[in-house]
Amino acid sequence: MKTRKANYLLTGVIAVLLALALWPAVSWMTPDDNRIAAIQSRGELRISTINTPLTWSRQPNGDIAGLDYELAQQFARWLGVKLKVTVRDNISQVFDDLDSGNADMLAAGLVYNHERSRHYRQGPAFYSVSQQVVYRVGNKRPRSLADIAPGQLSVAPGVSVISQLNRLQATKYPDLRWQVAHGGGANHLLQHVADGELDYTIADSVAIAIFQRIHPQIAVALDVTDEQPVTWFSRRDNDDSLSAALLGFFNNINESGTLARLEEKYLGHVGEFDYVDTRTFLRSVDTVLPELQPLFEKYATHFDWHLLAAMSYQESHWDTQASSPTGVRGLMMLTRNTAQSLGVADRLDAEESIRGGAQYLQDMINKVPDTVPESERIWFALTAYNIGYAHMLDARALTAKLKGNPDSWADVKTRLPLLSQKKWYSKTTYGYARGHEAYDYVENIRKYHQSLVGYLQERQKRASANRQLANSYPVVSPDELLGQDRDSLFSVLFSPYVSFGKNHSITPNTRSPSRPQ
Repeated sequence: MKTRKANYLLTGVIAVLLALALWPAVSWMTPDDNRIAAIQSRGELRISTINTPLTWSRQPNGDIAGLDYELAQQFARWLGVKLKVTVRDNISQVFDDLDSGNADMLAAGLVYNHERSRHYRQGPAFYSVSQQVVYRVGNKRPRSLADIAPGQLSVAPGVSVISQLNRLQATKYPDLRWQVAHGGGANHLLQHVADGELDYTIADSVAIAIFQRIHPQIAVALDVTDEQPVTWFSRRDNDDSLSAALLGFFNNINESGTLARLEEKYLGHVGEFDYVDTRTFLRSVDTVLPELQPLFEKYATHFDWHLLAAMSYQESHWDTQASSPTGVRGLMMLTRNTAQSLGVADRLDAEESIRGGAQYLQDMINKVPDTVPESERIWFALTAYNIGYAHMLDARALTAKLKGNPDSWADVKTRLPLLSQKKWYSKTTYGYARGHEAYDYVENIRKYHQSLVGYLQERQKRASANRQLANSYPVVSPDELLGQDRDSLFSVLFSPYVSFGKNHSITPNTRSPSRPQ
């Protein structure tokens, strides 16, 4: 799976100049003149989105996260208004909001294509994805769309890939058939493929990569499209004020580094997928974590306990007896000297190791320079935990020397591997360090953290659904059952049963005649 950040030079000098030229005029125009004036008069920017980890999602602590959501928040603040978010089930519904005037803009991980651009106005692109066919591991992998039989492929309503499927059907695969599954979005269909209830679906490469962290049984079969830019959409008319404002806004956050930080936060660790490693980790979550979880929760007093657990797994795979040739031992792989400084008498004792590791990580967080943004301090601290605080400072200094931003994790992490190259470590204060290992260390922790949070949330949802299903059955005593005749007994036992497997309606090869896909 590949992602790439958009090159803002492609926006063009003319586009930037247009934005800068048009934007000052917005302040004195009336709501009847343009859309930005209407938004500012209303005091509210209305966006429509969908619930996915990359667009908008509620975290275990109740906070809302998502790349589209955070960017929309920044844009609303830039306009001096509040943000109002409407969360829909699928892409077709968000376009309904735009068409009906219930949304000013769509911020929902939507890709740009020719059909959409003819009917809607797109904003600047900020990353790119390809559309991919997925299947469940163990089932037959299609080598091309020709291998997919009618009735096997389902797609979500409103997704852009439908237009590509129509073209392929007309030009290359005349027997190609697919179904539009109404009632949920792409993640909904990915879940059904993971559960073995659907054969194939199509989703974007980033959504799939994130989904695989929780459901490793999902595998990519083939690409349907090349990489396509992801952007926001608004209504297409003669009013350029919103487009001009978006160009000015994205130019601003690109120059300030804000966009790079957000892309690093949400996309920076979305790399190659390791099926065996992810499956092994999730199995450990089920079998080993329950005994250790209370300790992680107890000692992660100033940061997310899921992160401490992910860090411990990276260190020791949650093996209390773990040790290495370098002398580090225990769940948090503490050195003898570090353990003594933290008052840890027995590094192989689970509670002592977790307490010491959590304290040492917090010490590293506290030492990170104040110039580093709060949201990124943890990555610098984890680097210091792995290779030492002094070598982390060397990585920052080397980043600055190479014209990067020493306070940006996106910039510093790419320079970490240089600490193991003589050409570069000879120019540092503290010399050689296994910087490439530190890079992998932090990235792996981020992946394990993402898997852990998502997996536990998914498990909780399933448990809640099972409880609701159980509560839908009547409570009948043995005496009542014995008193029923045969017909009444079957009525009592089976009348409340409802199927909740494929709870979506299917429409073969359909698309709205009035809206591009």
